[in-house]
Amino acid sequence: MKRDYVNENDWKGSEIAAILDLAARVKKDPRGYRGALAGRTLAMIFEKSSTRTRVSFEAGMFQLGGVGMFLSSRDLQLGRGEPISDTARVLSRYVDAIMARVYAQATVDGLAAHASVPVINGLSDLLHPCQALADFQTVRERFGGPKGFPLCYVGDGNNVAHSLLVTGAKLGARVAVVTPKGFEPQAQVVGWARAAAAESGGTILVTTSLEEGLSGAKAVYTDVWASMGQEEEAAARRKAFGAYAVTSRIFGMAAPDAIFLHCLPAHRGEEVEAAVIDGPSSAVFDQAENRLHAQKALLLTLLGAA
Repeated sequence: MKRDYVNENDWKGSEIAAILDLAARVKKDPRGYRGALAGRTLAMIFEKSSTRTRVSFEAGMFQLGGVGMFLSSRDLQLGRGEPISDTARVLSRYVDAIMARVYAQATVDGLAAHASVPVINGLSDLLHPCQALADFQTVRERFGGPKGFPLCYVGDGNNVAHSLLVTGAKLGARVAVVTPKGFEPQAQVVGWARAAAAESGGTILVTTSLEEGLSGAKAVYTDVWASMGQEEEAAARRKAFGAYAVTSRIFGMAAPDAIFLHCLPAHRGEEVEAAVIDGPSSAVFDQAENRLHAQKALLLTLLGAA
């Protein structure tokens, strides 16, 4: 039976941990997995442009012996009104898996519902599950297992915050999300996270208080204030989020050995101070690299080649 990775809430914590275990092995011994996906093809649908998502998936498939096929919205009939169901069924006749980086969660959900091959959510307006895999791989490398790990996300309650909440809760982490009033994560997603945390022993905190959220945090995470598609809101968001920029002072509220995380691209001087993201506590480039290893592990898992 095929599995999709479009919403990490559909996966058990032990299954996500197994992907991270495999990611560590793949990173340590990449040659050992050469050819594991020989002859396999991944269709990569992009409604939103990307550096890390495209390159990490395309390079990952190549390194595993397969092929990643880039398909922009201009290359597909999706932009001309073909139903998602038809696109999913047609692609399933050609390729072994589909990755989609889209605007609406409904798009990737529709692909998964109608495709007979595994579908991966490369990003949607609701979730960014592949990013969260790389994030917790980075935490594991720096601090060991995520069980009980205190991570604090500061900024917009967006798709990155959502996936940190759900993935972190599944893994038993302590996840705090600090946002300005009115920018909280969606209640439904917080509900998923709280339910997962009740099973795993993790904890979830959603607050507007920097002091409360950052207390004891060993990872401080932020993201851009205006995501793709929110450009018209940029000025208003800069005003609303000004007090939530991760400056050296704000970063200093966390634990002394805390690391700084960011999914990139970053806007220095807006959501993060250059001294923080370019400082000795920053792990953003290890985190970006781990997109490659985590996604290779995910592909191997979904395609039964682990």
